[in-house]
Amino acid sequence: MNRLVLRAAKAAAILAALAAMPAFAHVTLETKQAPVGSYYKAVFRVPHGCAGSPTLKVRVRVPEGVISIKPQPKPGWTLETVKGSYAQPYTVHGAQITSGVKEVSWSGKLLDDNYDEFVFQAYLAEPTLKPGQVLYFPVVQECEKGVERWIDTASPSDKPAPSLKLLPKP
Repeated sequence: MNRLVLRAAKAAAILAALAAMPAFAHVTLETKQAPVGSYYKAVFRVPHGCAGSPTLKVRVRVPEGVISIKPQPKPGWTLETVKGSYAQPYTVHGAQITSGVKEVSWSGKLLDDNYDEFVFQAYLAEPTLKPGQVLYFPVVQECEKGVERWIDTASPSDKPAPSLKLLPKP
């Protein structure tokens, strides 16, 4: 009887651990924490297409306070940015900036059987961004057949937006 109880407890612990693990079926950030007042390399991992259909476009909306965006081009993909005004001016390296990239998109073709990463560098600006805050980067994944919107900021969600926890300045 003790072995049966032990096995049941062990099975329950394994199931609980698996349930607590993050789902890897959605777009995620490689590095999930970064200090405010620093540069951050945002690496968006795209693990699959839309229900078997190839990905043709990945669009990332940039949250307020994430500035000085420099997207990384990808061979075979077209890179586009949408620029706009910031909600407030920011000072970076002594220069005041009032506008910049608000959305980044890459267009190409990523088969459902393949995995890829889409990257940009940014500055996490003070005072808008504060330690302890969680930033969300809504991503829309457009496919030959269908669209996946990784935009939810509520937890738990089956369509979560990639998130970044902000840490204190070192």
